[in-house]
Amino acid sequence: MTTVSTTTRVGGSGSTGLQAVLLDMDGTLVDTEDFWWQAEASLFAELGHELDQADRARVVGGPMSRVIDYLLARTGVGLTPAELTVLINQRFVDLLAGGVPLMPGAELLLNTLNAHGIPAALVSASHRHIIDIVLGSLGAHHFAFSVAGDEVARTKPHPDPYLAAVARFGAEPARCVVIEDAPTGVLAAEAAGCPVIAVPSVAVIEPGPGRTLLTSLEQVDLELLRSLAVARV
Repeated sequence: MTTVSTTTRVGGSGSTGLQAVLLDMDGTLVDTEDFWWQAEASLFAELGHELDQADRARVVGGPMSRVIDYLLARTGVGLTPAELTVLINQRFVDLLAGGVPLMPGAELLLNTLNAHGIPAALVSASHRHIIDIVLGSLGAHHFAFSVAGDEVARTKPHPDPYLAAVARFGAEPARCVVIEDAPTGVLAAEAAGCPVIAVPSVAVIEPGPGRTLLTSLEQVDLELLRSLAVARV
């Protein structure tokens, strides 16, 4: 398991402005939300419970513990949380075997950050073994490090994952821009004090203070990222 406690100091951003970009994974950089839904819906169909789009909106964005609690309460299926977690994760991993499609604009954004020396971290509610599989498609070299949902005391919608990433960079939350696709992730980033770019994938994200709502990562550029990061005074 990768630790998130070692500090990776940011540099090259000057005394003010953007220090780092923190990116969610599922539904933000990679188009895996369909994979999660296929894993969950197909399993419960076999167990005699048909899930619908309203259920999908409730489970999008994780974390797994919240998803499991919801699905057990929704269906009353006779499995323990641990058993259901294993079954869903295995189906998801099987689907990943065919490769992970990137979201439109993801590769260009990551390449742009690298080219301009802007540090990036992957911050996901997914567990470490899932992240490591997906990094094979995303390219681990794009990120200074990654934070997994099973490496923090509380995952999204709590701020802990983003606070851990900010601390490891030795940065300020207000100067680390978060890019998210789900309400749980947006809430986590905002609770950590980070400006947020929201690119909704499945669930609706309402406008709010400090949120920049876009329809695609293709709309994210350096000018926007730098305009959202402000030095704390």
